[in-house]
Amino acid sequence: MIRTFRLLCVLLLGLTPVASCRLPGGGAPASSRPITLGFSAWPGWFPWQVAQEKGFFKRNGLNVDLRYYDNYTDSLTALTNGDIQANSQTLNDTLSSVTDGSRETIVLVNDNSTGNDQIIARPGIASVAGLKGKKVAAEEGTVDHYLLMLALKKAGLSAKDVTFEPLATDAAATALVSGKIDAVGVFAPFTTAALKLRGSRALTTSKDFPGAIPDHLVVSGAFLDQQPGSVQALVKTWFDTIAWISANRAEAVRIMAKRAGVSEAEYRTYDAGTTIFSLDDNLRAFTPGRTSAHLSYQATALSGFLLDNRLTQIKPTLDRLIDPRFVKALRQ
Repeated sequence: MIRTFRLLCVLLLGLTPVASCRLPGGGAPASSRPITLGFSAWPGWFPWQVAQEKGFFKRNGLNVDLRYYDNYTDSLTALTNGDIQANSQTLNDTLSSVTDGSRETIVLVNDNSTGNDQIIARPGIASVAGLKGKKVAAEEGTVDHYLLMLALKKAGLSAKDVTFEPLATDAAATALVSGKIDAVGVFAPFTTAALKLRGSRALTTSKDFPGAIPDHLVVSGAFLDQQPGSVQALVKTWFDTIAWISANRAEAVRIMAKRAGVSEAEYRTYDAGTTIFSLDDNLRAFTPGRTSAHLSYQATALSGFLLDNRLTQIKPTLDRLIDPRFVKALRQ
């Protein structure tokens, strides 16, 4: 169960501001200063839209400018440049940014991809092995590029066995439908667009690689240092929102499907492919370990991917990459 604050805000005649609400464990209060939180098209991040529309940010003493990015990579750049204080992004993209000199820290696991990242091929290609000699597109360095490499390795192939076309995710889906490429690595809701090609099919998905693609709330180093209370309030807002969604699924789906630009029926097909993490799931993920369930293990594996594919020349540092104190505070 999601735990509430041990010290509750008391609003008496408007004399006590919401920002004075204390944090779990008696931590510093959330700041009333504006915070810009970025997110983009992924089922595990659309709950932020629910948080905004149902007022959960305000309930936790936060003044949040929720910024939606049509292009996911633009959100990564925004966090790196300091245009936003927090962003929804993947582990490997966070590692890439850290390697390039940005100080970023993971404070929450939103979800694991369990099928909503897919390698989709045109008709006539029946397996990953059938991609040999074919033209395959994905957004370079992203999770779907990583999924492609994992799938090729499992099939006994390597990156040299395909012609890789680096394309933005939406452009990759369009290129498959228009017949310009043979296969794509894309994530939902762009999977829906790619599968509009008659006869196309998913050759493999993230379900075949448990734990390989975790998604997170990531904050800048400056924001973490200056406003830890607000970081805590963001984490609490997430779990408050997830609890509300569980109890009000129909209304939540309407909100999230509208933001995704798909029908409610299409949105419901994403449910099994994205596993939202509970507080217990988060606590397990933040615990150091040697299995795919642990972020420390996945970070090491992804570091190898970045190096092997020459996406970085420097081994990513894991120092201050992961900060478990905010999810731990909710258990206290």
